[in-house]
Amino acid sequence: MRHLFAIARPSYRVGVRRPFTTSARLHARPSPKHKSIKASDLGLTSKVEAKSRISAKDLRPYSEKEKSALSKHYNPEQITAIEAGEAAIDPQDLIEQGAIREDGMRIKYLDDFSFIHPVVDKPIRAPKENYDPNLRFKTEDELAQDLTDWVKDMPDDPTRLDWMKFMDNTRLTVGKEEAERNPRSYLAPEIPKLDILKRTTVGKEDIEPSVQRLMRQTGFDATEIRRFRVKILVTHRVVNQTRLGKIQSIYYLTVAGNGKGLLGVGEGKSAEPEEARAQARNSAIRNMQPIPMYEGRTIFGDVKGKVSATEVELMTRPPGFGVRCQSLIFEMCRCAGIQDMAARVTRSRNHMNTVKATLKALLSQRLPEDIARGRGMKLVDLRKVYYGGNV
Repeated sequence: MRHLFAIARPSYRVGVRRPFTTSARLHARPSPKHKSIKASDLGLTSKVEAKSRISAKDLRPYSEKEKSALSKHYNPEQITAIEAGEAAIDPQDLIEQGAIREDGMRIKYLDDFSFIHPVVDKPIRAPKENYDPNLRFKTEDELAQDLTDWVKDMPDDPTRLDWMKFMDNTRLTVGKEEAERNPRSYLAPEIPKLDILKRTTVGKEDIEPSVQRLMRQTGFDATEIRRFRVKILVTHRVVNQTRLGKIQSIYYLTVAGNGKGLLGVGEGKSAEPEEARAQARNSAIRNMQPIPMYEGRTIFGDVKGKVSATEVELMTRPPGFGVRCQSLIFEMCRCAGIQDMAARVTRSRNHMNTVKATLKALLSQRLPEDIARGRGMKLVDLRKVYYGGNV
């Protein structure tokens, strides 16, 4: 009988678990399009397998039917060259060299010994005899004499090839010829660069018109503009009351810098947020100015800046102190590359005025050179640091 106080419980499916990862389950993953191919399947692990893989049928000469098929794609000279190249290869080499060695002297990795890797392999350097301590460049008179001699011996109808041969064979130095053709260098070989890491060149037609105008105004290229650090510090909506009603816009205050001493502040306002952000970003990059930094990490002394009712005090700090201040000034220091500094905001803490007062304070620093010039002193006498600080 059914119990009157029984509680109906939902039925759960057995084996259903909540996934804790975004990866697909093993049974739901698609199988690879191409299966893995092992060296043993291709007969590359032993000479016996290689012999069974290469038969006499594969090494026989071309038949008349095959030659007629090749003649549709190659001319008779090319077919003759193909036959001569195949005849020059010993079939035994295909069996022995095409397989992986199994003896005890084999290396534990696959390598192409016909290519010298600049990092792993020992570089091949020119002999020491190629060095010439008395090597010097030719003078203008000696180069002119070489050109005069070539003009005298020049054929009646010279071609572009003759001029290229003269440019290639003419020496630019006086001394050993080997010292110029194949000089001995003790520098380490260049590390190879991966093609996948190379940044593709951006054409001018792929750059936005606003960025092209910014490139003309600032002198920076598209890559440098893309690498600038840009941060939105202040954003709010504004309303303009007209006789037709209220017109709403959005306002952005942006700071930009390269992390190496350049800092700029820009403002943008538009009805569209994307357009306002672009205006503020371009204005900040356009207004970037160099910020003086001591040792590339902090400011020169304590400075103050005041905009309206907001007052900002910036104080220099020793190495390792860090940037200890509020978030707006912290982001400005990151964009400028300042690593050690303390700041205090007194009176009003309006965000817009704080950013402008901080920039004003950073630009009002007095450099030691200016102070020494104003006092009529030398820089070492002003700093009182002589002989690297030993006196």
